[in-house]
Amino acid sequence: MAVLFRSTVTFLPLFFGAAMAQFFFRNPIVESPSRKPDFDTSYEGWWELVSLNSGVSAMHIVLLPHNKVIMFDATVFGPSNIQLPPGNCRFDPTNKETQEDCWAHAVEYDIVTGALRPLKILTDTWCSSGALSADGTLVQTGGWNEGGKAVRHLSPCDTCDWEEYPTALSVQRWYATQQILPDGSFIVVGGRRQFSYEYVPRAGESNPTNFRLPFLQETTDKVENNLYPFVHLSTDGNLFIFANNRSILLDPTSNTVVREFPILRGGSRNYPSSGMSVLLPIRLRGDQAGKVVSAEVLVCGGSPSWSAKLAAEGKFVPALQTCGRITITKADTVWRTELMPSSRVMGDMLLLPNTDVLMINGAMNGSAGWGFASEPNLEPLLYKTMKPQAERFVRLKPATIPRMYHSTSAVLPDGCILVAGSNTNNGYIFTGVPYPTEMRVEKFWPPYLDPLLAIHRPLIVYEFSMETIKYGQMFPIQIMLVEPDLNWSDLKVTMYAPPFTTHGYSMNQRLVVLRMREVVVVGPAMYKIVAMAPPTGAIAPPGYYLVFVVHRGVPSKGIWIRIE
Repeated sequence: MAVLFRSTVTFLPLFFGAAMAQFFFRNPIVESPSRKPDFDTSYEGWWELVSLNSGVSAMHIVLLPHNKVIMFDATVFGPSNIQLPPGNCRFDPTNKETQEDCWAHAVEYDIVTGALRPLKILTDTWCSSGALSADGTLVQTGGWNEGGKAVRHLSPCDTCDWEEYPTALSVQRWYATQQILPDGSFIVVGGRRQFSYEYVPRAGESNPTNFRLPFLQETTDKVENNLYPFVHLSTDGNLFIFANNRSILLDPTSNTVVREFPILRGGSRNYPSSGMSVLLPIRLRGDQAGKVVSAEVLVCGGSPSWSAKLAAEGKFVPALQTCGRITITKADTVWRTELMPSSRVMGDMLLLPNTDVLMINGAMNGSAGWGFASEPNLEPLLYKTMKPQAERFVRLKPATIPRMYHSTSAVLPDGCILVAGSNTNNGYIFTGVPYPTEMRVEKFWPPYLDPLLAIHRPLIVYEFSMETIKYGQMFPIQIMLVEPDLNWSDLKVTMYAPPFTTHGYSMNQRLVVLRMREVVVVGPAMYKIVAMAPPTGAIAPPGYYLVFVVHRGVPSKGIWIRIE
């Protein structure tokens, strides 16, 4: 199935004399022992309003490899802002008059034009989970009511719509987490009152049973602060699972818990306390054959464990301001804590192509839930992963639109951040409430898109790139870059797995910094980089990735590459 749709760079033929050609072509770039620092910028980012109507409230969001974003919410929230095509209504037994629902509850959003295409969902996707498969298909699991056992597939094409299997899972998976495994299969963990996990069956098949996980029952409390557990695939093939304030390492091949980590103290971090978490960038260096590549997890924000109970009574307590960072590939590891500039609950945490982390959206008081929060946190933060602890956080330009419960965001191929959603209400309510249902869509331009840095931005030449690579393969990337004093160490190549984002957690998000084997001059302002693909599916599960070339902190636009 062909799903690659890339903008083509116009390539102007260059003509040289013999002497000039001898100098330029195949002239290797020396690898300097120390890299230059990232370019300085005082640019705090920029907000751009790109659409007044997202069609549906963007409770869930995911970028597919044909450069379209899928946004959807639930089938039980009433009429949306976009209708299904005539004659394409879904059966709705709750509509006593017509037993029809002619409103779309999912859309395909064109990131270039802003055009919307309504999609037809039959089963309820409220608070569900998802991930991209190895062929670029969105595989989406669980939800509410008749959608709780469903598995849905949406292929990346301009006419595709949902294919649904309503009885695929063994139990209801509402507020569960889905994670891709090294072989491209999926695991679904937890859900409301579900202290178990299971593996997503193939299309048309159903699971007869599941695997009990006592850890999930041990971490629940009176307000169920262990929903949407943070699940990250470690570089050793095990699964890091964080729920409430505790975490374990699960071996998905033997279905055994191989390690329990120390408690991250200070409060609760999972829904409804709704902190944020990422697997920090995986850095491949030198010859790592036979060695476990180091992997770190970052968890930030959340709220005191009793916050949701108090919010239900109209009392909004401050969210958590702390972060914890831990190396999950070490047996004797401990949490290292640090303080964010402001408290945050229900925020999104996104890996940026230059290895920084963006924290965006959310509130400063309360917890997740309808009307359960106050004081929107309008100020995005950068977290610089390689800086000393005291220098990691950078405040960015505040937003003007509150993005609280049910808000989402996504990294786009051009490096911008798409920001949508926010609905703290039971349905589409636009007047008479403190925070109306939000249908506007924005883009946020991070500091690396400072116009003054544009001259330093590499341009990947699509005609000389590959669409598919194998594990461990050497592959070329050709770039255009006007830089008279370029060192090998000024560049890096990163691979980004676009996540499925909902309720403050971006499932399956992953950024790998590739090993580079060679950088050579192939023409004036033209360079060929030879990079090495990740060695295994534990480092980078099979599927589609956005590949960027980063020059001293400034990333190129990304191109889609599939690893298999």
